[in-house]
Amino acid sequence: MGTPHHGKRGSLAYSPRKRAAQQKGRWRSFPDGDPKRGQEVRLQGFAGYKAGMTHVFIFDFRETSTTSKQEVAEPATVVEVPPMKVAGVRLYERGDEGLRPLTQVWATKLDKELRRAVGAKSVSKEDRKLDADPGLPTSKKTAADLSKLDLTLVDDVRVICNTQPWKVRGGGQKKPEVLEIRVTGGDIKGRLEWAAKNLGKEVKFTDFSDAGNMVDVTAVTKGKGWTSGIKRWNVKLLTHKNSKHRRQLGTLGPWHPSYVTFRVPQSGQMGYHQRTEFNKRVLKYGEDGAEITPKGGFIRYGEIANPYILLHGSIPGPAKRMVRLRDPGRFHRKQGVKVEMTYVSTESKQGK
Repeated sequence: MGTPHHGKRGSLAYSPRKRAAQQKGRWRSFPDGDPKRGQEVRLQGFAGYKAGMTHVFIFDFRETSTTSKQEVAEPATVVEVPPMKVAGVRLYERGDEGLRPLTQVWATKLDKELRRAVGAKSVSKEDRKLDADPGLPTSKKTAADLSKLDLTLVDDVRVICNTQPWKVRGGGQKKPEVLEIRVTGGDIKGRLEWAAKNLGKEVKFTDFSDAGNMVDVTAVTKGKGWTSGIKRWNVKLLTHKNSKHRRQLGTLGPWHPSYVTFRVPQSGQMGYHQRTEFNKRVLKYGEDGAEITPKGGFIRYGEIANPYILLHGSIPGPAKRMVRLRDPGRFHRKQGVKVEMTYVSTESKQGK
């Protein structure tokens, strides 16, 4: 237990430390629209693939920094953001226990690879009779039926998007990930029109954000397997005069209660946890991946063949892992400030 001169080892903020339920991560909510970006109708999220890290030279934009307005070297993460497909539109109404689905519409033409993520079991029997491909979902309603709905019943508009991992050269994944992303800006009518217009079409990162804006990054960290309590909780080593071992706990707790509580820092799973990094600035957005690919390609990833973004600092997860981007949930007064960049390193990362 902790003492006045020595705090308790290990934070319980991320307990229980078990493996994430899914590798794509998830969001529990979407923030309200950013007032600085006006009433433009846009997406509130996107997805990309972590390629690796590099370093850039920028002019320090932080006013209170000791190197303010000076050229400094900063770490940056490269995330490949290929276009996503809008596979469906889902409308919500507000009930006694929060939002609940009101109706949904699927696009008439979907990617065949989508059957890997949306199986025939999730399709109703009536829709399965109308569908030529039982592995893909379908709907009796069309995009034209969205305009006929009573807008007083609709409280939220979201689109069902699927990633296109087959466009990533270094990915090797065939199964797309299905994400539900909120549409913000304007009124409900404007959001419905935007969703109906883009149903079945591709959306780019610019439909979500742009350089200079802040985003929240959610990803599953690199898995490290079963580790001891010393590494997992940063418990202090025992003295060298200990009779048995140094890399063990001094005690598992008192006699009573006569069981080991969850507060004891024991061994177990380390890594492969979902983590969210708040307020990561988008330093740059580019269409040509060749201009950011280092010599020899990124380690364990390869070349970038799609649009990309540069994020300030590091983000969770190893290379090739899908990361989810979202509008910032915490206020940041430097939102929308573009950074003046003078150099981006494209030197080889192979260590030669």
